[in-house]
This record gives sequence, structure tokens and C-alpha cells, in this order.
Amino acid sequence: MPVPDYQALMLPLLERLADGREHLVREVREAVAASLCLSEADRAELLPSGKQAVFDNRLGWAKTYMDKAGLVRSVRRGVYQITERGKGVLARKPKALDTNILMQFDEFKDFITRSNDEAVDVVAPEPASGEPVAAPIITPEEALERAYKDLRKKTEAELLATTLQASPRFFERLVVELLVKMGYGGSLEDAGKALGRSHDGGVDGMIKEDHLGLDVIYIQAKRWQNTVGRPEVQGFAGTLEGERARKGVFITTSTFSKEAREYVARIDKKIVLIDGAQLSGLMFDFGIGVNTVSAYELKRVDSDFFSEE
Repeated sequence: MPVPDYQALMLPLLERLADGREHLVREVREAVAASLCLSEADRAELLPSGKQAVFDNRLGWAKTYMDKAGLVRSVRRGVYQITERGKGVLARKPKALDTNILMQFDEFKDFITRSNDEAVDVVAPEPASGEPVAAPIITPEEALERAYKDLRKKTEAELLATTLQASPRFFERLVVELLVKMGYGGSLEDAGKALGRSHDGGVDGMIKEDHLGLDVIYIQAKRWQNTVGRPEVQGFAGTLEGERARKGVFITTSTFSKEAREYVARIDKKIVLIDGAQLSGLMFDFGIGVNTVSAYELKRVDSDFFSEE
């Protein structure tokens, strides 16, 4: 089953603390995951940044929101405990626990109101006049990463559209700069000499796989809008044979047909197909045709710094 949102994790988390004893975070985490029958794959799902598990992140925010409402507390680093208020909530035997229930507590209401006053909510819809401000249904990290993905997707689409409008000579320079940034071709001068314009608005040639030139890679790049089919890719494989090259990269601003991808999967030659979506993604990652507008660092409290043990 997919990992529930952080609100759906509140009640299972509070129930794990119901005995009033102190509980280690890792024990609570395992108990909640088991109660929800989450698989190893569910537990392994990561946020887009790849730096934290979705389940761990959402459970952490479930605890944070209940902490702000006074239902649980952190006894010390990595140790949770239910409060008397939390026991009172469980005594009502709720079928679910969410931020609407937490809003009855002034501490949580003040926290949410203050948070929304200090930051623009990119997830929750604008409340109707007179309605209480609600907490978003995804965690702040997920909201930030979702906004980043949306902005990245928009920028990549603009990159591809702009690349299609560029001249053949500019496209040649773009391909050369990208490959050098990725660590291929040695210097810009070396790669520029090795790659030249083809007769169809593309780029052809062989470049070094590394700075020492221990191996070479044959490159073909086509600034096309039509789908690249098997005949073009098969012709590229034949060129590799004629040039005694074992590896090749075929780049296009359009797409590859299913037959083309199936063909390269079956042959002995190592050919990598990079379509327009992948090309714009690589340009974004390696800083080709883009510049940084702003950067944000996410920071957490360093518990070790405050440890007096």
C-alpha cells in the first residue's frame, strides 16, 4: 500500500505511545509501519531529493504537529512520550486524527496561523472567508520539493523549445559543451575539433571517453522534431562498425520510437539513446543554458550540539 499522508499517521503514532511510557523513535517507527502493513518497498520510497524516506519524513511531521498540539512530547533526543492531553484524545476513541481535531487546541491553532502568516502556502487552497486556516496535507519538505519539480519541469520545457529554435551551429556548440561538462571529450577545443556538423542540422564525430583518451565514443546528435525510428538508429550502429567504435551516443531533440529502443537493447554495441526530455534534463543538471536564480538550504537542529552528556 502507498505510504499514508502525515495526518493518517497521527492516530497510529499516538496509539503506539498509549501506555504512557517513554519510547525510542526507531521502535515507534517500526511499530507504526507494522500496524499499517507497509512493505519494504513502501518503506524504501524516497523524497525526490533522495535524502530521506517518505515514511520517515511524514511520521516525523505527524509527531511534530501533535507535539505542537500538546499530545506528545520529546523527552530527550530520539525518545517520545504521550501527554495527559494525548491520553484524553485517545480516551474518546477517535476513528481518525487529523489537523481539524488538533485545531481545537490553542497552541496548535497559533502555530498554524503563525506559520501561514510567515510563509506562502503552495499546497493548501485559499480558505473561504471566515473559515479557519487549515494545515496542508503534505509535509513542508514535500511541498518544497513538489514546487521545485514543477519549476524544473517548466524550465526544461523552455530549454527544449529554445534549443529547437537555435541555429545548427549553436546546437553543435551546445552538444560539445554538454559532453565536456559531463566529463567527455577532454577540453572544449578537443571536443570541438572531434565533433562537426552533419548535413542534416546535426552533429557527428568521435570524442574521448575520458581525459586520457583510453576509449572513444561515437556521437550523433540530431536537432529534429520528428520521431527517430529504427532505420536511423540502425544506420548509426553501422557507422560505429565502420569506425571501429564500440560505444555510441545518439542524441535527439525529439523522441525515439519503441522499435528503435528495442533494437539497441538487442545488439552487442553499447548505444545510449538520449531524447529531447533527457537532453533538457541533462542541460538543467549540468548548467547548460540556465543560470541559478536563487538557492535555499534546508537545515535541521543539530541535537549533538546541544547534548550535555
